[in-house]
Order: sequence, then structure tokens, then C-alpha cells
Amino acid sequence: AGLGAVDAAYCSAYESVSGAASATVRLLSLDPFDATGVLARLTPDLDRVADRAAEAARRAVESGVDALPAASAPLLEISAEVHAAWPVRLFAS
Repeated sequence: AGLGAVDAAYCSAYESVSGAASATVRLLSLDPFDATGVLARLTPDLDRVADRAAEAARRAVESGVDALPAASAPLLEISAEVHAAWPVRLFAS
């Protein structure tokens, strides 16, 4: 798409929080304006995350993947993989 590292980091960071905000509206019937307000208040944090991610990507190019930070939640990723393998679907999609 011709985007830079910071743009890609913004896309990833926003996607990681907007899905949860959207789910609160759909599954819990919370006010969509409140959910959007929370996302707006997260902007400074998303800025910091995107900048740090882009810098980590630059370091990884220069020094290899061992230079990448481990600032994520790997247990969430593992749980997502386990959930994806469930034989029973709770929601039709």
C-alpha cells in the first residue's frame, strides 16, 4: 500500500483496540459514543505504541529479530489459537 513503518504500526495498534471497543457495543450494548470516546482518549497511547513499534522494526532490520522487544501479551495469542481450534462455534459467522 506504500505505507511507512509508522503507518503500519498505527494500523495494527488501532485494530488491536478498536475490535474490543466494537465488541462492547455489539455484545454488551454499551453506548457507541462512549466506546468511541474511549478510543479517542487512547490516542496519545497509540501514538507512543506506534512510534515504539516503528523504532523496533528499524532496529530489527539493522540488528535482527533478537532486537525486537517482548512488550506484548503472548498468552492472549496462545488463547486465540486455542479458541480458533475449538470444534464447536458459539456464534454463527
